[in-house]
Amino acid sequence: MQALAGLSGIAPRYDVVLSDIWGVVHNGVAAHQTAVDALVDYRRNGGRVVLISNAPRPHGPIIEMMDRLGVSREAYDDVVTSGDATRVVLERYRGQTVHYVGPPHDNDSLFEGLDITIGRAEDARAIVVTDLDTDHDTPDMYNDRITLWLSRNLPLIAANPDRVVEHGDQILYCGGALADLYEARGGMIVMVGKPYKPIYAEALRLAEKAAGHAVDRTRILAIGDSVRTDAIGAAGAGLDLLFITGSIHAAELDAFGNADPEAIRRLVEPSGANVVGFMPRLA
Repeated sequence: MQALAGLSGIAPRYDVVLSDIWGVVHNGVAAHQTAVDALVDYRRNGGRVVLISNAPRPHGPIIEMMDRLGVSREAYDDVVTSGDATRVVLERYRGQTVHYVGPPHDNDSLFEGLDITIGRAEDARAIVVTDLDTDHDTPDMYNDRITLWLSRNLPLIAANPDRVVEHGDQILYCGGALADLYEARGGMIVMVGKPYKPIYAEALRLAEKAAGHAVDRTRILAIGDSVRTDAIGAAGAGLDLLFITGSIHAAELDAFGNADPEAIRRLVEPSGANVVGFMPRLA
């Protein structure tokens, strides 16, 4: 496992990049400009880029958010999100009621056009979680609500399986952390997005559409900052991984100080991912 100065050092080995968004391309507040520049350069040299995210909204609002944060559309060919995959799961609840957990802004686009009623847990057929209700919440604050959900044997659909995410200089809990607690207490969960195979299959379809031809898996590079989603997902999809250390794992890996390749190896190795290099920020 080697430290890399930039994507350009390994770019000739790959025809396609599947890159995470939060923690790699931006931090939820502003674009990581070196990452944007690296992806723009990669595409100018003939590569194709699909951004793959556990954002619990369809890709349209995510593209609009990236526009606001300064992520150039020249940095990518297409985007696929956990929200896109969740809408496929939600099709089975057409004409029914679900109980929603998460910020109001995630609600409209996720359920748009699906003929699903958002209602009380007492009346619902399922719980749909995008994130915790506020940035200050922790999963244990939901224990009383979980007791009610369990009493009705409701499945919990985690539209964002991330456990934590980088937001500016903070690390915040995500919907996946609540799903973990629900499962630990005996609830049934449905996890959508990375590291699960359907979202990678869709990303690969979009990449081959952009390329105009089939692409060998050995010529596809995944880029991500999370062991639980990006590394495990890359391993499951049979893709090489460029690991970004300076996001959610930054403190434990001393990513911006004296990063130890052996510590990185110990962290990532259980995922089974083939890590071809690491860097604190994509550049």
